[in-house]
Amino acid sequence: MNRREFIKLAAMLGVGSIIPNSFLSAKEIERILDNEDREGFYIRFIKPIKPVNPSKWTLKVGGLCDNPGTFTLSDIKKFTRDSQVSRMKCVESWSSKAKWGGFRPKTLFDVVKPKKQAKFLYFYSADDYYEYISLEDVLKPRVIFAYEMNDGPLPDEYGGPLRILVPSKYGYKSVKTILRLDFVEKDGTGYWSNYGYSKDGTIKKGTDHALDLKTYKILTKEGEPEY
Repeated sequence: MNRREFIKLAAMLGVGSIIPNSFLSAKEIERILDNEDREGFYIRFIKPIKPVNPSKWTLKVGGLCDNPGTFTLSDIKKFTRDSQVSRMKCVESWSSKAKWGGFRPKTLFDVVKPKKQAKFLYFYSADDYYEYISLEDVLKPRVIFAYEMNDGPLPDEYGGPLRILVPSKYGYKSVKTILRLDFVEKDGTGYWSNYGYSKDGTIKKGTDHALDLKTYKILTKEGEPEY
């Protein structure tokens, strides 16, 4: 079973358990976030979920840090804002480019102050997805926590209210709809790595289907796609 087939199966099994038809209106069912091969930029979740209400959303930051805290969307929008144009590439061999706006991880780190023994960041998402990324990778210059996409609020189907973009790694490392961050000492096994995916996640050479450009390209080096 490949990744796409696995996601579709999980969606079919999960939707019945979280959406009892007798209790939800048609409008509410329409607002369930699910996997979709949407033209220009595909949508992926590990299971169907309801969108997160930005006004009620919070980001909990804890673990090995001196100043753990809970941040609202208004709180994180007070951080020094930055933006970049970068391409997110999925391990399924498609990619798409967007303009992302938000803040650099160091801005958050300066507030919560990770302890010396903290070496990795654990991510937990609204769809029960989880991942680990080394602090060394998180602090690289092209990594950004995004709450905007293409000069507007980050859409819930693409990870709103908050996601991280790690352009040099496959999309399963660019965690969406983040609810919690924990600083930890040791690496762990992320959700997709339990199914054989690389724990490092660095993009490899090979064919890329650029959805936004409606073209294919051969990537001749590892890391962030450059085109």
